[in-house]
Amino acid sequence: MTIGVLVMAYGTPSTPSDVEAYYTRIRHGRAPTPELLADLTRRYDAIGGTSPLAQRTADQVNALRDALDTRYAGRYDVRFGSKYEPPLLEEAATSFRDDGFDTVIGLVLTPHSSSMSTDQYFERARAALGDGVRFVGIGAWWEQPGFLELIAQRVREALELIPESRRATTEVIFSAHSLPEKILAVGDTYPDQLFESARRAAALAHLEHFDVAWQSAGRTADPWIGPDILQVLRDKRRDGVSDVVSCPIGFVADHLEVLFDIDVEAQGVAREIGLHLVRTASLNADPDFVAILADVVVAAS
Repeated sequence: MTIGVLVMAYGTPSTPSDVEAYYTRIRHGRAPTPELLADLTRRYDAIGGTSPLAQRTADQVNALRDALDTRYAGRYDVRFGSKYEPPLLEEAATSFRDDGFDTVIGLVLTPHSSSMSTDQYFERARAALGDGVRFVGIGAWWEQPGFLELIAQRVREALELIPESRRATTEVIFSAHSLPEKILAVGDTYPDQLFESARRAAALAHLEHFDVAWQSAGRTADPWIGPDILQVLRDKRRDGVSDVVSCPIGFVADHLEVLFDIDVEAQGVAREIGLHLVRTASLNADPDFVAILADVVVAAS
C-alpha cells in the first residue's frame, strides 16, 4: 500500500505581480494597505524581486521524493502544498483523498512546532482529507538524529570565516521566526524548543559563546516574542563583541526571512555599529539534510 506524504511550507510569491495576492491571503482576505504592500515589495526588491524559496522548496521536495523512492521504491507518494501560495495544501490533500489513499503523512518544513504554525497546517490538511483518510502529522523534528549535528557543522564552517585570532570571542546567535506572545499563555513549547535546540547545537559545535534571538516579527499591534535579533546585535556590540555568527536555526531554506532579515537588515545594523556579521549557509536541498527528512518520514510511517 502506497503512503501519501504531504510536504507543507509557508509559501512565497513566484513573481512580483503575485505579491499583493499573496499578502492578502496572509491577511486572511484583507488586502494590505498601500504602505504595507510597498514595504513588502521593497524587501523583495532588495533580494532580487522575488524570493528563491519556491525553487528551494521544490528542490527539497523532489530530492525527498527521490530519497524515499531509492530506499523504498513505490512505498511513498510525495506531494507538496503551501499555506499561502498555490499549490495550496488543501489542493494536495484533496488529490490524495480523490486518488484513494488510506494514509497520509504530513511534514512541515520547519524543525520546531507551534500551535500557530504546524498545528494550523495539520488542521487544514485534516479538514481537506476528511474522515476517510488517516492523517499522521509530524510535529517538531529538530531532535531527529543528525539534524543538530548538521547545524553544528554549518556553524563551524561559518566560524572559519572569522579571523582565527578573534574566533574564540565570536558570539553565535541562533534565531527562529518570532510568534505573538499570546502563545505563551496557552503553554506553547515553541520557545523551549528553540532554546533547547540551540543549546544542543552549541554543545555539538563546542561553542564558548552563544545566544538566542527572535526575528521577522509580524507588523501587528500584538506584542511578539523577543528579544529581536537586531536588538541583540546592538547589545552584543555594546558589550564589546566584535564578531557574530548568525545561525537562523528555525529556517531550512533561503527565503525572505534569511536573505533580507539577516543578509540585508541585520547586516545593515551590524555595519552601522561596527560589528562583523557572518551567516551560516542554509540547508536547502543538501543531501545530508534531505536524508534526515527521509528518516523523519520513515519513522512516522
